[in-house]
Amino acid sequence: MKAHDGMYIDGAWRPADGRDTIEVVNPADEQVIGHVPAGSALDVDSAVRAARAALPGWAATPPAERAARLAALRDVLVARKDEIAETVTAELGSPLKFSQAVHAGTPIAVAGTYAELAATHAFEEKVGNSVVHHEPVGVVGAITPWNYPLHQIVAKVAPALAAGCTIVLKPAEDTPLTAQLFAEAVHEAGVPAGVFNLVTGLGPVAGQALAEHPGVDLVSFTGSTAVGRRIGATAGAAVKKVALELGGKSANVILPSADLAKAVNVGVANVMSNSGQTCSAWTRMLVHRDQYDEAVSLAAEAAAKYGDRIGPVVNAKQRDRVRGYIEKGVAEGARLVAGGPEAPRERGYFVSPTVFAEVTEEMTIAQEEIFGPVLSVLRYEDEDDALRIANGTVYGLAGAVWAGDEAEAVAFARRMDTGQVDINGGRFNPLAPFGGYKQSGVGRELGAHGLAEYLQTKSLQF
Repeated sequence: MKAHDGMYIDGAWRPADGRDTIEVVNPADEQVIGHVPAGSALDVDSAVRAARAALPGWAATPPAERAARLAALRDVLVARKDEIAETVTAELGSPLKFSQAVHAGTPIAVAGTYAELAATHAFEEKVGNSVVHHEPVGVVGAITPWNYPLHQIVAKVAPALAAGCTIVLKPAEDTPLTAQLFAEAVHEAGVPAGVFNLVTGLGPVAGQALAEHPGVDLVSFTGSTAVGRRIGATAGAAVKKVALELGGKSANVILPSADLAKAVNVGVANVMSNSGQTCSAWTRMLVHRDQYDEAVSLAAEAAAKYGDRIGPVVNAKQRDRVRGYIEKGVAEGARLVAGGPEAPRERGYFVSPTVFAEVTEEMTIAQEEIFGPVLSVLRYEDEDDALRIANGTVYGLAGAVWAGDEAEAVAFARRMDTGQVDINGGRFNPLAPFGGYKQSGVGRELGAHGLAEYLQTKSLQF
């Protein structure tokens, strides 16, 4: 798609406040594919003002009509699915098949769930002698990341629209074209002017201005824990609600009774998906000592198959960061069994699919989020040791457990300090709440729990 040279504010594309622009680079070949405006605090202010002006009308719109607009938005996304996939591939570097199935397909499914929830959710309930009314929290400032550019937008905008909120979106500067395409879809779906607004720009400028703006009632942010802390502090000073979906270092626990080959192969695929740029990726594989050597061999063999199947990471900074972690893993004594820090191609921000063995829990690569195609395989002695290792990071976003008996896996999963656990390769559920414990965030996305983040509660006594 052709990049817009303005901001989508109050139902129209408008000139940006300044002339500064952001280059959009294809990470597969390092070619510039477009430019978008670098928004200023004035652009953010214009968008927030438009959202505030539109709030009373949209909040008063019957849920059935909000549901109809969401259904229309889903239908537009379906009609433009190929264009979405091609755009994500161009600015993120994702292989086209993956873009079609995941980057386009998943947000379409999520939009559909909120079209249904908007029509069926109980926005009012009777509790004793009270009527409890759930109403929109107000203007939402949504700040989204680059790793799943459309999914992360829809996971915030769709429930906000369903709740009756109005929105200002500040997307990641690496993937703004997908956000502009989404704004076009919102317009085509007939969402009223001012209900959804888009400001492209840099995080420290436009993102910070959005988080600090007194006209924003809730800040919904997905990204690093470090930035999430700053947004939380800013919002806390203003006593403003936040929803934070942050980092992860998820454990894939393979119990001795599991199908080892299947668990390892699925685990490797999970880490390599989206070039490792997934906050919920199972980047720590925990294997019993008696099966450890076999698991390492299987993981190395599986990772080798991904050399030509995964795309690049998003930019040069991220490539260098991931390679730096690989070098640190070697320096701290882990053993490379696949991949390494060397560049696999002359052009593009590619990182080799990498597997480390002999990783101990105190190593940097076992504690910090790498956000690249890097797997650490750790050894455990017994189930209590596995649980201690699995829970032994500051994160708690996701995880997996494998066992021959499902009840055994469930019992272990219940003791894990994490927001979501896949049992024996459980399938993604767009209605299940997603979010983390500890430093992985505050709040939940998806389904009814995601909708609840954008509602506030009023109690009427009779």
